[in-house]
Amino acid sequence: MTAELIPVQTTAAAADADARKQRLRRRLERLIGIAATEGNRLTALRNGDEIFPAMLGAIEKAEHTIDMMTFVYWKGDIARDFAFALSARARAGVRVRLLLDGFGSRLIDKELLSEMDAAGVRVAWFRPPLRLSPFKQNHRCHRKALVVDEQIAFTGGVGIAEEWCGDARNPQEWRDTHVELRGPAVDGIAAAFAQNWAECDEDLFDTHDRFVEHPRQGDAVVQVVRGSASFGWQDMQTLLRVVLESAEVRVRLATAYFSPDPYFIELLCATARRGVEVEILVPGPYTDKRVCQLAGEQHYEELTACGVKIWHFQPTMMHAKVITVDGVAALTGSTNFNRRSLDHDEEVMLAVLDEEFTAVLDAHFDEDVTRSEAIDGGKWKRRGTFQRLREAAVTPIRRYL
Repeated sequence: MTAELIPVQTTAAAADADARKQRLRRRLERLIGIAATEGNRLTALRNGDEIFPAMLGAIEKAEHTIDMMTFVYWKGDIARDFAFALSARARAGVRVRLLLDGFGSRLIDKELLSEMDAAGVRVAWFRPPLRLSPFKQNHRCHRKALVVDEQIAFTGGVGIAEEWCGDARNPQEWRDTHVELRGPAVDGIAAAFAQNWAECDEDLFDTHDRFVEHPRQGDAVVQVVRGSASFGWQDMQTLLRVVLESAEVRVRLATAYFSPDPYFIELLCATARRGVEVEILVPGPYTDKRVCQLAGEQHYEELTACGVKIWHFQPTMMHAKVITVDGVAALTGSTNFNRRSLDHDEEVMLAVLDEEFTAVLDAHFDEDVTRSEAIDGGKWKRRGTFQRLREAAVTPIRRYL
């Protein structure tokens, strides 16, 4: 009898998961206006030890095209590794395009630029600061994308710099998440690259582009959402609003920079008040933007009072951008839970409906929590005057963080 009941229970659970995914899919498709695609396969890559070999391996196997864009391209061995790999494929006749943000990648080694240029890599700069009005300087390209041969794509949080190398074992090895994607959703990542490349170069595509069909690679449903710097409500804000308002059991959020506006603070509280478990994982003692951390800490008292759980990651800088919902959906990409990502910068995010992929990210969250310190709401309410003054001091510039 027991053996016969197990499939029935499993079927009921699967039916419930399918219903939740379908509800969320239709809400996202209708309210954002971007169709999700089926037949995708995703691999979650954790930290530089997994991320960089996968990306470099894909580049080295490229036969037709490589399109890459990043906010950060700094210095170190990994910066040279990417420059040499891109240059080698360009010399082999592969069309290689590299789009760098004019502010975020300003520290790149100029010798690497010369090496890539000599090899035939087409390098473009997104909104170089000295050539822009003050208004445009504030709107950066924070997207990270690598598309190889139109068949495989990568996106997530990593920049090309030594800070992302390793396995988050110490303060010099940042914690981050990237995703390898195969299937029809690759076109969405390619479109994110094309949107920003079109602003910087007159050739949107050429004879190297084959515009191939995508065979089925897996079972994941994926919607690719692009956020673009502008005025008013944006798709990225709609994405976050829909998943928070749709959550029924649990929402988990890992972000490098947590400084949302009052609207999203209240939305997080409202989500927790209706019985959803809301968990937030953010940087602790190691952060590259303390001012942004202070802007988020200003809301800890309100959030913990609503039942939101907050952890500070202890070993190193937490740089991942991941949200999981009810064990059936996950968001991951370049977007942080802050005003800069939601109001100012070019971003790209994958909305993934797949239990297996979500389970992997949830497992990563569980492991990260074991290396984190929980924020005690009662103790935080009694925090000192100096901490409160520092929080208040950043209030005037919160919208830019």
